[in-house]
Amino acid sequence: MSIFTDEAPSQNNAAIYFDGTSSRRRFVTLAFSDALEISEDGTVLIRWAYDDIRQADSPAGTLRLSCLSAPVLARLEIRDTALATELTSHCTRLGENRTDGRAIAKIVGWSLAAVVSIVAVVLFAIPLAADRLAPLVPEAFERRVGEASDVQIKAIFGNHVCTSAAGQAAFTKLLTLLRGAAGLDLAAVQSSVLDTPVPNAFALPGGKVYLFNGLLEKAQNPDEIAGVLAHELGHLKHRDNMRGLIYNGGTSFLIGLLFGDVTGSSALIFASRTLVTASHSREAEEGADTFAIDVMHRLGRSPKPMGELLFRVTGKEGDSNLSILASHPLTEDRLKRMTAEDRPLSGPPLLTDREWAALKGICGGAAKK
Repeated sequence: MSIFTDEAPSQNNAAIYFDGTSSRRRFVTLAFSDALEISEDGTVLIRWAYDDIRQADSPAGTLRLSCLSAPVLARLEIRDTALATELTSHCTRLGENRTDGRAIAKIVGWSLAAVVSIVAVVLFAIPLAADRLAPLVPEAFERRVGEASDVQIKAIFGNHVCTSAAGQAAFTKLLTLLRGAAGLDLAAVQSSVLDTPVPNAFALPGGKVYLFNGLLEKAQNPDEIAGVLAHELGHLKHRDNMRGLIYNGGTSFLIGLLFGDVTGSSALIFASRTLVTASHSREAEEGADTFAIDVMHRLGRSPKPMGELLFRVTGKEGDSNLSILASHPLTEDRLKRMTAEDRPLSGPPLLTDREWAALKGICGGAAKK
């Protein structure tokens, strides 16, 4: 039996032992018999079976060991080269739980492959699945989704629906012309003007379109509003809302899988999802713009006024280098496109001057409900 002793803490200690239950450093003696005996002041503290001893990560010049049968945090540190050599000759399984360079490279490689696979699914497979699945969603289900959203929208904007009889008649006339040119079932689309200063319009799943009075107030002619409404009808025609729900739901799930559900990950997941879904949203917006341009051409009217209204509302949106993060094409780009699609008027005015004035005043003095 070989015995190596550390005579005093002030000398070059042969072995230091941590029992795993406290931070106390124990200067110990090691003895090699049928097992490694760790002793302090002549008293055996513990015996480690050689087959259970494993090498742990350690700084240069130190052999740090753990034991499978000891407390998890128990450690033995050896700085004496001769003692370390003697001990390793008894322990034939020291490196079984260590990760070598090749194993690390393999782990990194598989991790990168997983990341690339998920990104590829997000960028290619999910959009394809959304495009294929959206038309298969039952219309009854889509209407229920729209009804749930409708309740929230009305709650947010005070449930103020404009009901001026003359204004509503003009609005109905305009929508009837647009829906006919768009090839949409008249009964499938329900539209209202909400009395709110927000300059916007949007479509909900299931066929409901809202025009905000804030946008109507900024409009200068019926063609401007007609182009915006035609754009929203394009979203309904293409079922963009359901495509977006499928796409965003799948993207959120996969990015959550990629980054894990850990503290602070929500912001990262949200930012990543925003980046990868922006291009998909822009595609939907560009498709709705194309639809609106086609509808206005069918009516013998120009799509350019729609672009002018949007530009009047938002102004120049700025740096095109950041457009990758935008869910809509830049307004100046939309105006440029619609100006390029401008044609001489060949159809009659969509509304008379009197009807246009009535539509502009649809919320003035209207009863709220």
